[in-house]
Amino acid sequence: MSSAITLQNLKKAFGQTKAIDNVSLDIHENEFFAMLGPSGCGKTTLLRTIAGFEQPDEGFVLLGGEDVTPLRPNKRPINLMFQSYALFPHMSVEKNIAYGLEMENLSKGEIASRVADVMDMAHLNAFAHRRPDQLSGGQKQRVALARALVKRPKVLLLDEPLGALDKKLREQMQLELKRLQEEAGITFIMVTHDQEEALVMADRIALMKDGQVAQLGTPHELYEKPNSKFVADFIGTMNFYEGKVDGGALILPNGSRLTGVTEEEGLDSGTLAVRPERIQIHRYAPQQADNLLQGVIADIAYHGQDLNIHVAVDNEPNKTLARISASSAEQQNLKLGETVWCSWSSQNGRLLGA
Repeated sequence: MSSAITLQNLKKAFGQTKAIDNVSLDIHENEFFAMLGPSGCGKTTLLRTIAGFEQPDEGFVLLGGEDVTPLRPNKRPINLMFQSYALFPHMSVEKNIAYGLEMENLSKGEIASRVADVMDMAHLNAFAHRRPDQLSGGQKQRVALARALVKRPKVLLLDEPLGALDKKLREQMQLELKRLQEEAGITFIMVTHDQEEALVMADRIALMKDGQVAQLGTPHELYEKPNSKFVADFIGTMNFYEGKVDGGALILPNGSRLTGVTEEEGLDSGTLAVRPERIQIHRYAPQQADNLLQGVIADIAYHGQDLNIHVAVDNEPNKTLARISASSAEQQNLKLGETVWCSWSSQNGRLLGA
């Protein structure tokens, strides 16, 4: 698969702070790529370096194999869409989209054709003559995207593109943005701190920590196969159990023996991570179970489609969280204070370094 963007040993420091610490990445053509992480992890600095707004202290930015590191932002075939959208308030939707092409002195026929194509793709034809103050948040976002896409960049950079939208609209626009990316056939690189957003939209995710890539992979790989406690904790909700490692199993302070998949050797102590939806709740101890913990139901949280069952286990500092479907909860009719057993398969646990 050919690369749209290649980052080679990029470094960028602000004083004593290493914003980018020797990052190398290959981002594929026509890929929806997300740079995810907490505030201060370096993801926005990395995006600005790709765009040309920041010059790296060391390393190179290649676009289609060509070194663009010394080029100014306006000399790179890359567009950056800001969270604020930055639409011209006095111009119609159609004029906002056409503005960049007019600055390139393209013919009126070429401009009209390209604007019509991108407005159709972004479902904006009904709003062509409206001004930005007559649009909803989602409509403004689509106009900003159309304005960026109409210039046919090789790469589109998006800095927290859905951050200004409310939760319900944000969920709708996640699918819309993914659709636009697939139809346009352009590489999208998105910065976000929202792990759900990255999981829904991205083909691959670079999860960043302290200026470095903590793990690079598909949403499924990061969710199901985290390579560290940081990744496991940042992506989704996770149960953690800590203890000594003996014979490839984790021994809890209460003596329980837990097993999981591991890629690390020679661990003396470790952390076993398991997702709440992988845990089953039983009234009686099952005859066969890879992992089994007994406890008392301390809390039940209703979420409509499912319930979160919090189970207090002896000598464990954190309650075990199990997520079960509403229909399963109705059949079991679980009660607060009830003694239950929690079980899960070894294949669904990850044994990580402590």
